[in-house]
Order: sequence, then C-alpha cells, then structure tokens
Amino acid sequence: MRKYVVISFSLILWAEMCAGLLAETQIPKAPQTARQALMEMFFNQEPGTFLKHLPAVTRAALEKSGTLTSMQQYSALAGQIQTQGKSFKTFETGPVMLATEDTKTGQKFEIVVDKDSRQGDQDEIEVSFRSYKDNQAQPTAFKPRIVFSMKMESGLWKLNDIAITVNLPLDDADFLKRISDGIAARAAAASPLLHTQGIGQAPGQITTPITTRIPNNTFGSDTSTLTALRKILKAESTYAATYPAVGYTCSLSDLGGFGASEPNERQAMLIDIGLVSGKHQGYSFSLSGCAGTPAASFQLTATPIGNSYGRRAFCSDRSGIIRFSTDGQAATCLGHGTALP
Repeated sequence: MRKYVVISFSLILWAEMCAGLLAETQIPKAPQTARQALMEMFFNQEPGTFLKHLPAVTRAALEKSGTLTSMQQYSALAGQIQTQGKSFKTFETGPVMLATEDTKTGQKFEIVVDKDSRQGDQDEIEVSFRSYKDNQAQPTAFKPRIVFSMKMESGLWKLNDIAITVNLPLDDADFLKRISDGIAARAAAASPLLHTQGIGQAPGQITTPITTRIPNNTFGSDTSTLTALRKILKAESTYAATYPAVGYTCSLSDLGGFGASEPNERQAMLIDIGLVSGKHQGYSFSLSGCAGTPAASFQLTATPIGNSYGRRAFCSDRSGIIRFSTDGQAATCLGHGTALP
C-alpha cells in the first residue's frame, strides 16, 4: 500500500513541475501594433474603444466641453455596418485593412493600407479606398487618401493626427465631363429659370414672348430642410420624455447645447449646434405654442428667408406630420397646410 502512495505522490509532483515549466516557457502575448489600435478605435463594438486611443490632452478637452460621451458613437462603426445588412472583415496584416460587401447589390468596398511606417514610438499609416461592382473595379473621381499618425503614450498607441489629401485628375477627360455635367445640373436647379412661351398670333406677325418662372421648390433644398425638421421633431419627443416636468420646449437652444458638463433641460444636446441659431440652408426655423407646465404641445415652422417666391413653407407639431404651403407663409401652413405624402 505504501508503494502505491509513493508512486501517486511522485506523479503529482511530476505534473506540478511540468505545469510550472510550461508556464515559464509560455510565449508572452505580442504588444498591440499601431494598425491594430487604429482598427480597434473604429471597428470594435466594445464601449470606450474609441476614447481609449485618444491622447490624454484630447480626452481632457472633450470632457471639459461636455462632448466626451457623444464621441462614443465613432467606436460603433462596425455595428452600423452590420445593421445596414453589410458583411465586413478586418485584417491585422496584409494590404487590406477592411473589406465590406453588400450581397444584395453586389457592391464591395475596401480600405487599403498603402504605407505603414514606424519610427520608434511613432507610426504613420496611409490608407486609400477601392470600390467594386459585381467584382469590377469602379473608378473614383477624387481618390482620397488618409494618413493616420499614431504615437505611443502610456504604453498604448494613440491617434495623434489625421491628414486627408484629395487628388483631382485634371487631365482625365471622363472626370472633367462628370464634373462639368454636375455643375451644369446644379446651376440649372439652383437658379430661377425663365421659360419663354409665344402667344398665338396671325401668321407673319411678331410673336410676343411671355416669361414664366419655375418655382424655387425645385431647388433641391427641400431635402435638407425636411431632414432638419425631422431632427428637431425627434429632439422634441426625446426632450419631453427626458424632462417630463418641463414637457416640450419652444427654445431651440434648449435642444442644443455645447460646453455643458452633461445634458440638462437648458442644454439637452439633442440637435446640432448649426440648428440652434434657427437659420439653416436658406430657411428660418421657429418653435411656438408651448403653453402650460408641463407643455403638452408645440408648433414647428420652417419658412424661406428673403424672397419667398415659389418656395414652400413647412410646419409640424407633436403628431410628427409635416405639412407645407406653397406661398411660403408659416400661418398658411399651420392653418391649412397640405400633408406631405
């Protein structure tokens, strides 16, 4: 019996010695590269990955301005790609850093690493972009390139600088034609064109021209105006739910805010600072009708600034239904405006 006990004890000692030797000879994990840190910033869905790789001075400035938490959205690019129905892969080595594919449309997109130059605790990573349609490379007009300058700080790679360059191939005939066609189309849409008609007269007589003006609601600015309206409507809904004691607000500044340590009823940080002024893309935005405490209703209008000939006014309320009037007047829109389809 003693013999078996001795053998068992010896086996246990041998196993422990082997485990100790294995732990000592285990290969240590390789430190994170600048490329891996850059990929983690933009394509890792874990909270805090973007802020993790910002310099300490940048984080301090963002925290002081009250915008630190809003920067978290940039670390969710991978999640946004997935929710859009696109598959993507990232590569820690090789010429391609990221590749996405939309199986429904046959479109592919790649972020390509053209240069990765490390010198001590600094690394510059230059990337460009390629797109494909049905496996055929698609020409890009501007050929942008981005250089990410990474610097080691407290044992971590931090994004220290971003440089963006755009090449314009001025000797490319196809590129020049696309540019000139686009300019001509925008000029045609953005100017009040005059069409000439002839009043029917007897043969041989001079035709008297009459000019008619194409309404400015064909300018294409309606899209950005409607987008701004929807942002404000969504902000009002969120504001009323967040601050039920206040209800809706008739102050655009309450919905915006910059510099506060955290959102509050005076600076809710729900709309871009560009909308807080109430002037956007040639339209004036106004909130009214916030009676009572808490305010249970509001009215939102967007009217053209300056010459309103032919441009529509838009309006809405807590229902979220957007209406318009062709005379450009807020009162007409609120009184009997036509609902957008």
